[in-house]
Amino acid sequence: MTAMENVLHIALVGNPNSGKTALFNRLTGSRQKVANYAGVTVERKEGRYTSPTGRSVRVLDLPGTYSLNATSPDEAVTRDVCMGRFEGETRPDLLVCVADATNLRLHLRFVLELQRLGLPMVLALNMCDAAAKRGIRIDVEALQAGLGMPVIETVAIRHRGTSELVRRLDGPLPPPTAMPVAPGADLHAEVSRLLATAVTVPRRTARIDDALDRFFLHPVFGLAILSVLMFFMFQAVFAWAAPLMDGLDAGVSAVGAMLANVVPPGLLHSLLIDGLIAGVGSVVVFLPQILILFLFILFLEESGYLPRAAFLLDRLMVGAGLTGRSFIPLLSSFACAVPGIMAARTIQDPRDRLATILVAPLMTCSARLPVYALLIAAFIPKQQVLGAFNLQGLVLFGLYFSGIVGALVVAWVMKKIRKDQNEHALLLELPSYRMPNPIDIAIGLWERAMIFLRRVGTIILSLTVLLWLMSSFPAPPDGATGAPIDYSFAGIIGHAIQPLFAPLGFGWEICVALVPGMAAREVAVSALATVYALSSTGDDAAGQLLPIIAGQWSLPTALSLLAWYVFAPQCVSTLAVIRRETESWRTVALAAGYLFGLAYLASMLTYQIARLLT
Repeated sequence: MTAMENVLHIALVGNPNSGKTALFNRLTGSRQKVANYAGVTVERKEGRYTSPTGRSVRVLDLPGTYSLNATSPDEAVTRDVCMGRFEGETRPDLLVCVADATNLRLHLRFVLELQRLGLPMVLALNMCDAAAKRGIRIDVEALQAGLGMPVIETVAIRHRGTSELVRRLDGPLPPPTAMPVAPGADLHAEVSRLLATAVTVPRRTARIDDALDRFFLHPVFGLAILSVLMFFMFQAVFAWAAPLMDGLDAGVSAVGAMLANVVPPGLLHSLLIDGLIAGVGSVVVFLPQILILFLFILFLEESGYLPRAAFLLDRLMVGAGLTGRSFIPLLSSFACAVPGIMAARTIQDPRDRLATILVAPLMTCSARLPVYALLIAAFIPKQQVLGAFNLQGLVLFGLYFSGIVGALVVAWVMKKIRKDQNEHALLLELPSYRMPNPIDIAIGLWERAMIFLRRVGTIILSLTVLLWLMSSFPAPPDGATGAPIDYSFAGIIGHAIQPLFAPLGFGWEICVALVPGMAAREVAVSALATVYALSSTGDDAAGQLLPIIAGQWSLPTALSLLAWYVFAPQCVSTLAVIRRETESWRTVALAAGYLFGLAYLASMLTYQIARLLT
């Protein structure tokens, strides 16, 4: 216990897929914050709760790991925090080791390894309800005696599934483990001894898992199911989000109209209407689509399906120079390339890890979604295909699929360049199937919404104001006949670089939007809205970006810009995390260079071919 204050510092530790994060969410609820550990890119999750006796409990959710013999930055952070070696991080007063009650043969080994640290420990047997359904019988008292530490049964997905653990943590700290495992002991033999005395397992794998795996892991049916899931996900992004987006769009337009009537003409009027409302408001309306995409990703992750998808795709990915372990980082990149690149730390082979990092930016991140949605809505008609499919959803699926194919091709080329003929065996733990916990899904969506809105309120807002300033000053000279923006800094820059992008069909307005889009992709939409609002003479232009581009752009230009964003160089944040993960500016230059080259080539070919066909 900390002497300075009545705060209990506990750390949740355990293997991946143990339900540790679900237990963290149940204990702390919304009273949690996510950041990065100082000096590393490993995510840090901390929360607090107040015990029944009024004690403040600080809970740290450490990265999941299989051993203290670290082979990745995540595992190194867990080891160093538990051992008190991490600068700036308080060593925990108590370790709560979370173990999956349905898979104790794997999870108990890590528990025994943690005993050597000599810290007070409590073992939380999570998912004990699932173990009981499988006929697994655990003698808690015998296991407690064998380990020499308190053992508490928990069900993290139930409302009162952690009440017994909370009561135990509210009491006096247990003494450091009474019977630590000797350093030279065989941990596997010790686990077998504990299982023999305390656990009865009728079957190692549940019948329901076997039955489902016969379909989901089938080399033909499994791939077909995965394809259908991905296809349905992108259909839902458009079909389900439309009413919510229309409501947000109406709200933004109403706010803009109200301010236009209240604020007199002048610089403040232009800043509010043409800058903030036109720019920031044009991005906020895409929040429903982003959350629907995350809903599917979180559901697949919580259900235990993602490792199976990685196993299923291993053969295909090995042929392209990757492994099945690359699947989860690449799928994470659909949300954002930054956590996807960070997730590549779990790949032990350095060459496979580097290849995954370099192709992760080709996955279509959620920041591209506003650009895709804007252009698809403007140029692709709302109509059904074969009576069941949304044409706009089909186009969106095609864009995502193009990014995936591009990533596989780039990985294959890198494999040929480095002449790597080695086979990298895939070893994965396949967790039990489980129904996702609505609370965990809701917390995940809330965190994603807050991240998006913070970006809107910081990066996008700042760049929108900066772009408004550059688009408004200097004022046009006396007697000027063109739009005022033509004489501004932004207009000058846009006209200057437009010849470089002329073969792609980009006008100077698009060129202006590409520059701030390097900081955050979503800014491209707000930049276009600001540029066209300032190019127009009417106040209502702020809310009319979609019809403006539909009327002024050609279809080849729209298709060219879509192709550009499939391969375009990533935002500055992505390049920065590549630098931090690889510690190499050369790798950053390589990533930015090949992405720019691919984007330019794909966009030029798309524009020139589309011109010939239309």
